[in-house]
Amino acid sequence: MSIRRQLLLAAGAVAGVLAIIPAKAQDAVKIGLILPMTGGQASTGKQIDNAVKLYMQQKGDTVAGRKIEVILKDDGAVPDNTKRLAQELIVNDKVSFIAGFGVTPAALAAAPLATQAKIPEIVMAAGTSIITERSPYIVRTSFTLAQSSTIIGDWAAKNGIKKVAMLTTDYAPGNDALNFFKQNFTAGGGEIVEEVKVPLQNPDFAPFLQRMKDSKPDAVFVFVPAGQGGNFMKQYAERGLDKAGIKVIGPGDVMDDDLLNGMGDAALGTVTAHHYSAAHPSAANKDFVAAYKKAYNQRPGFMAVGGYDGIHLIYEALKKTGGKTNGDALVEAMKGMKWESPRGPISIDPETRDIVQNVYIRKVEKADGELYNVEFATFEAVKDSGKTKK
Repeated sequence: MSIRRQLLLAAGAVAGVLAIIPAKAQDAVKIGLILPMTGGQASTGKQIDNAVKLYMQQKGDTVAGRKIEVILKDDGAVPDNTKRLAQELIVNDKVSFIAGFGVTPAALAAAPLATQAKIPEIVMAAGTSIITERSPYIVRTSFTLAQSSTIIGDWAAKNGIKKVAMLTTDYAPGNDALNFFKQNFTAGGGEIVEEVKVPLQNPDFAPFLQRMKDSKPDAVFVFVPAGQGGNFMKQYAERGLDKAGIKVIGPGDVMDDDLLNGMGDAALGTVTAHHYSAAHPSAANKDFVAAYKKAYNQRPGFMAVGGYDGIHLIYEALKKTGGKTNGDALVEAMKGMKWESPRGPISIDPETRDIVQNVYIRKVEKADGELYNVEFATFEAVKDSGKTKK
């Protein structure tokens, strides 16, 4: 064989290898996971990231013949960062999904980009009702504040709580929590004696708590985002509200499982309505809690479950599409999907693309030296009343 022919064959072989490499790289389905890994909402980001990793360790990193690659980005819960990172992930990294979104402003900042790129935006944390209405490509696996706040409003009115002071974080989820609780609690004959809104970033609750104590309520209704409940309960105890017999009630964000043990006995007796507790007595949850504790040496909270179910939804949608990543087909595959989550049975509402799930009334109790949110009442298959009442 001539040297010229040998060189041509060698060149052809190299070209063939080079042609194969990009094709293989393109075979990976990329998920852009945008989370607050630093700042005040860092515990949210860490829980979701942990849960996604755990799910992939359990189920493998290949679905319908496609390798799954997660690209984690830290937005610090700053919406301008979220928008920039989402754009980079879509344009430069060619992701097929964007997911995560620790706070509502972050989820809303990414919504127009999901619509423009026609790729699913999987909301694993943020809880304001309007989110899924901002893009036909948004699907949520977390919760809405309306689901839990209406139920705790009804419960409080029926269980001897007559006067409530309200403390909520001053942004969209806080407003949802306030409005939906107030609507149901006052309809049941309750009275709101004080309303206080605190800033999202670095709030100091102490001066507000003094006002609440002075208003002599039966209970304080609290909504703060996941990660801030520990600081709230510390200042609640320091200001003597527990000694004054003022109960804490609210959606479950304030009693987040990953912070609960650090709150001390001041948290005992707190009643909240929420979609997840590490003490949920199902076999699926016991397995999930055991695996999460083994992997990360701490118990999972509700943000971890939002991430675990979010990556499950992505896997199952890819199975339905045979690994194809057309955004419209993926969203259609997600609509109406049902499965048994660690939190209980859940589904994706085909009309709203929002989660339908049980909401539990829980009370903080001590078991084996640890604090747990122990469920004592269940409201099944709760839709988002922020949409159902429109």
